[in-house]
Amino acid sequence: MAIKPKLHPRNQHSDGYDFARLIAQTPELEAFTTNNPSGQTTIDFKNVNAVRMLNRALLKTHYNVEFWDIPTGYLCPPIPGRVDYIHYLADLLASNNDKDIPRGRHIKALDIGTGASLVYPLTGQNEYGWHFTGVDIDAGALKSARRICEVNNLDIPLRRQAKSEDIFRGVITPDDRFHISMCNPPFHASLEKANKGTQRKWASLGQGKSKKLNFGGQSAELWCPGGEIKFIARMVEQSKEFGDQCLWFTSLVSKKDNLSPLHRILGKAKVADYQIVEMAQGQKTSRFIAWTYIKRSQRSAFLTRAKVGRAQPSTKIGLSIDQDTE
Repeated sequence: MAIKPKLHPRNQHSDGYDFARLIAQTPELEAFTTNNPSGQTTIDFKNVNAVRMLNRALLKTHYNVEFWDIPTGYLCPPIPGRVDYIHYLADLLASNNDKDIPRGRHIKALDIGTGASLVYPLTGQNEYGWHFTGVDIDAGALKSARRICEVNNLDIPLRRQAKSEDIFRGVITPDDRFHISMCNPPFHASLEKANKGTQRKWASLGQGKSKKLNFGGQSAELWCPGGEIKFIARMVEQSKEFGDQCLWFTSLVSKKDNLSPLHRILGKAKVADYQIVEMAQGQKTSRFIAWTYIKRSQRSAFLTRAKVGRAQPSTKIGLSIDQDTE
């Protein structure tokens, strides 16, 4: 199933950035603003510090995140595009819930590669009240994510993936039950290809050449052997072991050409169903692929069972770390 690309109608950033509102909430942002040729306020997206400050302002203004920061060199993701993924995941769950978006902490989401920014749990928890668990292989990223949780007093369990060849193994326990897993996999097959991709991006934006990655990124965030197609293939293969513990497995797919081999991979995996959802933000079109081993007739019950016997949320949320992230 393919859906026509567009910015999701529930996306708070569909009308662009309200810099007056953002600066009112985060005055430090003003020092990074400039005017474009049309006289509109913007920032220099080549400046990693400007992008970081913009994200800080967006998360505070729109998602009630009082403190947010990441270490130098880590991926600083564009908020509007990332939150679009969350909104379309909500629609996917609604398709198994009589078109009603399930909200609340009984809805469990697993964020593979949560990163130093913790962007998906921060935005998804605020938008829909879901309970997120973050997973990453990088100890530095998890240390940053843990600090964000601690300062904001957020309950987002964080788990360390110890083996580079594993994705779900070692982080999903026998007692876990998730409604959604999500992932923004490394796009490139090597650091050299990651750098070339950056050059093409700047050229397409009319910005000339630049060695800078405006959104940063560690090696594990940007590339892996075989690129995203190999990473997602491994994800599909391992998902079979946990097919009855997660309603929908999903992953972003940056390259449209990778969809064809993914069709074949999912066909061989004998999944019960899969969908391709296209999204657009600015000049970029992206998409995610979703697959499930749960039969259509059983999906509503999967959601319903999660509500039975769940504890009432406390008025004060404490920090929970499932595994040592030092």
